[in-house]
Amino acid sequence: MAYVERIRDMITQPLLEEIVRQRTAAGWHLVSLEWRRELPDSETPTEGAFPEDIPYGLRISEDCKRLEIDPNEQQALLQMMEMLVQDFSFSSIASDLNEKGFRTRDGKRWNPVAIFNMIPRLIDVGPRLFSTEEWEKRREKFARMV
Repeated sequence: MAYVERIRDMITQPLLEEIVRQRTAAGWHLVSLEWRRELPDSETPTEGAFPEDIPYGLRISEDCKRLEIDPNEQQALLQMMEMLVQDFSFSSIASDLNEKGFRTRDGKRWNPVAIFNMIPRLIDVGPRLFSTEEWEKRREKFARMV
């Protein structure tokens, strides 16, 4: 199986042909362009535009009108929370998630930095996670372990 490497260049000035030539000469292939602009006050956002990233653990519903729970990401959040409660290191949590087949939203393997970056999301979703039946079962399991 061939491995693919991807990089993202943050463009802070107009794109120069020389940069494209250098990357191409080094074997890179341009796979996408993302355009962005600030909207003038006189324009409104495109219908359905979402002004920020969708929080991990959620996805856009089939009807594209709301956010709904993403079961796979929800399980990853539960696993992270459970291991954090048990005082596992970030690297142990990343390793465990990877072994269980969980990946980050962009399909990469978890690493300690990615786990650390999930802390604000875990704080945000924590009260809802702690009130689920599944968390009650996990909590009972912790109590028996102690």
